[in-house]
Amino acid sequence: MSAVIAVEKEKLETPPLDIHYLGDRALRQPAKRIAKVDDSLRQLAKEMLQTMYSSNGIGLAAPQVAINKQLIVIDCEPDNSANIPLILINPKIIGYSQELCVVEEGCLSIPGVYLDVTRPKTIEVTFKDEQGKPRKLQATDLLARVIQHEMDHLNGVMFVDRVDNGLALNEALQKQGFSVQAVKPVK
Repeated sequence: MSAVIAVEKEKLETPPLDIHYLGDRALRQPAKRIAKVDDSLRQLAKEMLQTMYSSNGIGLAAPQVAINKQLIVIDCEPDNSANIPLILINPKIIGYSQELCVVEEGCLSIPGVYLDVTRPKTIEVTFKDEQGKPRKLQATDLLARVIQHEMDHLNGVMFVDRVDNGLALNEALQKQGFSVQAVKPVK
């Protein structure tokens, strides 16, 4: 087991990083691969986890805090102190299941908006961990969905870009004060 980045799973009044919101150009830039895994990267992952926990999230990608790097932090059980968060550096999906599932998603960069998104139920992903070691993971259900959602951020894609129900999308975005023009549908 690799050394784990130790972070208290608590809500900080002032998280170390600022989350950027739909409409911000930082969210639409493709993230750059990380060449070197070092202490500064581990510190960034730690601050991302603190920011994610402070915002009641279960996943956060570096572009959401305006850092153009292929780094994702995930914790599908933020209320379970024994659950170890997942840090994915330069993740790449190498396999998808044929089986799709539709589940409601939300995003820290689009607060208050929750809409159905169709994604593969199971994925296989390769990545480097926080020590720079190559890893391979088979993920299903919620974890698979969170990895896919966060990896979309690394490609400048937001979950609203994948919503099929345009009416529900427009309504939800307008209700929360977001511009429908900020959506860039992917098919």
